[in-house]
Amino acid sequence: MKSIVIKFGLLAIATLILIELSKYSLLTRNIQTEIVVGLIAVAFAAFGIYISRFIGRKSTPHSEVFSDEKIKSLGISKREVDVLKAITEGKSNREIAEMLFISENTVKTHVSNLLSKLHAKRRTEAINKAREIGLISSYESTNH
Repeated sequence: MKSIVIKFGLLAIATLILIELSKYSLLTRNIQTEIVVGLIAVAFAAFGIYISRFIGRKSTPHSEVFSDEKIKSLGISKREVDVLKAITEGKSNREIAEMLFISENTVKTHVSNLLSKLHAKRRTEAINKAREIGLISSYESTNH
């Protein structure tokens, strides 16, 4: 999130510079400055297209469905389910903490509890075991 804010801040500064160069070129009628301004505008357009590729990635091709019966039988808490959902989405501990408004240490505790309850050593192994026992099942989403 911070990198997006920084990128947009830099984009705003560059836009202001472009506006000032445009004013200067109009006053001096210097064709070389106009060419530079045009090249800068093309660079900004390319940068905007590059950023839009990352911002537009909100839909996922598949979602996970969790079995309430399996959750109860394994003694998995609601918060641990939230963490497991985030893990299946590929989120890091920091991203999970920000998403759930908890500390990274709390996320680590939940992950550790999940690994123990699923008898797994790694996050990917936990996801695979959860799918094997029917805790998680994937389905294709029609909303892309």
